[in-house]
This record gives sequence, C-alpha cells and structure tokens, in this order.
Amino acid sequence: MSKIETNKALVKRLLDEIWGREDFSHVEEFIAFPYTLFNDPNDPWDGQSLDRDGFVERVRKSRAPFPDQKFTVVHWVTDETQVAIAWTWDATHKGDIPGFPATGKTLAMSGMTVYPVIDGKITGHWQVADRLTIGQQLMANKA
Repeated sequence: MSKIETNKALVKRLLDEIWGREDFSHVEEFIAFPYTLFNDPNDPWDGQSLDRDGFVERVRKSRAPFPDQKFTVVHWVTDETQVAIAWTWDATHKGDIPGFPATGKTLAMSGMTVYPVIDGKITGHWQVADRLTIGQQLMANKA
C-alpha cells in the first residue's frame, strides 16, 4: 500500500472506529499523542494538545448527545504528509446539551478537516465545521 493510501486508511479508521463506534482499543496504532487541535473554532478543546486520556475524554463528551453519529466523506485530498476531507455529519439528538434537552430528532452539518500524518500516525487536525447549522436546528426543535 502506498503512503497516500495508508494515510487515507488512517483517517477512515479515525472516523469509523473512534468517532463512529467510540472504539479506542487500537487508538495508539494510528493516533499520535499529543494530538493537537491546531484550529477548530468553537470546539472547547481548540488550540490544545491532548494526551490519550484527554483525546478519549473529548471524543466521549462530543459523542454523548449524538451516540449514533456518522461522518460521510464527500471529497478526499491526500498526499504523503496529510489528508484533507470534506464531510457531512448526521446524528440523532439522544442526549441533553445545556439548554437543549434530547429531542430524538436527526441533525446534520458539513465541514472540512485537514489531518497531518507523521510517521504513520495522525498528529492532530485543522477543522471548520458548520456548528451554526446545528445551533439553528436545535433552536427550531426547541420551538
């Protein structure tokens, strides 16, 4: 497998195993620690470098209201040092968020993420996510 294919496979594992299933059993195989959120506006961990426990905590807290979340990659740009993806996200609002009790309704957004890869591991990300759309959907469901 080429380095480009390997890097793409790492991001697929991140989206499927960690974000899709909350499975951390092999996280050390493809995630570097510290894992740095270089830029992720409105993410509580923006700008932080996380050790394994911090990384797991971030994923668990982020997934808690949306345990069935799914990322669908709509575009890949991959080279030997990074993977960039454009994605859509959808999930059912099953857990409370401050000010927004669970509604059971499906929410959706889109975004773009760039993952640097060094020595076969994802070292962090730069991300822009349309969290405003999520806020608008939560407000509409509250009415």
